[in-house]
Amino acid sequence: MSGIELAEKSLIGTMLKENYLIGDSGIREDFFDSRIHKNIFSGMKRLIAENRPVDYITIMTIAEPSELGGANYLADLRNFASPVRFDEYREIVVNAWKEREKGRVLQQAQVEGWSIADIQKTFDELQTENTSELNTSIKDDLVELFEMPFQPTAIEPGVPAGLKDLDQMLNGFQPSEMTILAARPSMGKTDTLNHMALSAGWSGYLPIIFSLEMSRKLMIRRLIASSGGYNRLRMRDPYRYFDDKQKKDWPTSIGILGDADIHIDDRSALSVGQIKAQARKIIHANPGKKPIIFIDYLQLIRPDNPRENSTQQIGQISYDLKGMAKEFGCPVICLSQLNRGVESRQDKRPLLSDLRDSGNIEQDADVVAFLYRDDYYDKETENQNMLEIIIAKHRNGPTGTVTVAYVKETGKLYDIDWNARTSQS
Repeated sequence: MSGIELAEKSLIGTMLKENYLIGDSGIREDFFDSRIHKNIFSGMKRLIAENRPVDYITIMTIAEPSELGGANYLADLRNFASPVRFDEYREIVVNAWKEREKGRVLQQAQVEGWSIADIQKTFDELQTENTSELNTSIKDDLVELFEMPFQPTAIEPGVPAGLKDLDQMLNGFQPSEMTILAARPSMGKTDTLNHMALSAGWSGYLPIIFSLEMSRKLMIRRLIASSGGYNRLRMRDPYRYFDDKQKKDWPTSIGILGDADIHIDDRSALSVGQIKAQARKIIHANPGKKPIIFIDYLQLIRPDNPRENSTQQIGQISYDLKGMAKEFGCPVICLSQLNRGVESRQDKRPLLSDLRDSGNIEQDADVVAFLYRDDYYDKETENQNMLEIIIAKHRNGPTGTVTVAYVKETGKLYDIDWNARTSQS
């Protein structure tokens, strides 16, 4: 069995498992070399058009089994399903189709006496065949921009972070942008991520969290503690440690968290391909919502090439995450662990230079934010329960520092009313 045939089997098997890919992937019947695979895909498209489920049994109801390779062949295709590698196999099949088409063009050109220019033009059209629907002209965009100086323009905010000063600086998290949120351990990275996910969910977006370190159950407990303001130590045994009011408020807190409609995948050592496959599935199941993807954290993502050094691996992962943000047209917020080099300085606030040994993170990210807590290093500081969010890179806007209140016991973040603080002091 050739590699092309295996790739075709994988595509068909994956689409049998994940029916939404039949219409969303841009695959056409003529991309397949095998007549059997052409027939199966044609049957799948017909079932989708009739709004019927697609599986190896329903396909046999609209075509002769012999045209589809037989019942055993269809059933066996399920063993080739690989949603994680779907994009890779799709590229193999499409490239093989292009090579077949080139051979056909050369034969036709020889018979009909085409010029070299005509052959090259046809080859160029083949190379862009799968992007024929893409509009690359800027004319329509210029029409939209023409009136900007002459009438008020509504600036669309991105996904809210739930912190007023931060949202003002970033204008929310923007579609297709990747944000890196980096810090040393115990600075509050996961709590900050949870706050942002809750804010997004309560604002009607679709928060998808990939928790590669913390279990789903523990993540949910943290979300409840943050959204409900519960002390995490008491959360270990609410029956013993909650007072009557906390127990009375508990059902309401559960309901409020449910309203955020957060999705959590807590599998460990996922690759970017696996993250994309799962995110695509969740996004397709929630068509009315715009997604935002959170990842905790970058260094725990499994690299595709284990032979590369860690700098190369992290660089490829950050590049692929940026590609995912562009492909899905949604914000991607990824946590990142900083190395111990920060600890050797007198001022332990992180700098962009602290990312220099971490592949191309700084280059790929649209926003790089660092977290810093003065009270972690200096127990006597006046800046108790404060978290600095340092925007060190902002490709499309200003940089600066936003300081918010951070209650470690609950994991809750607050805006600080600086006017009230000034009047009290």
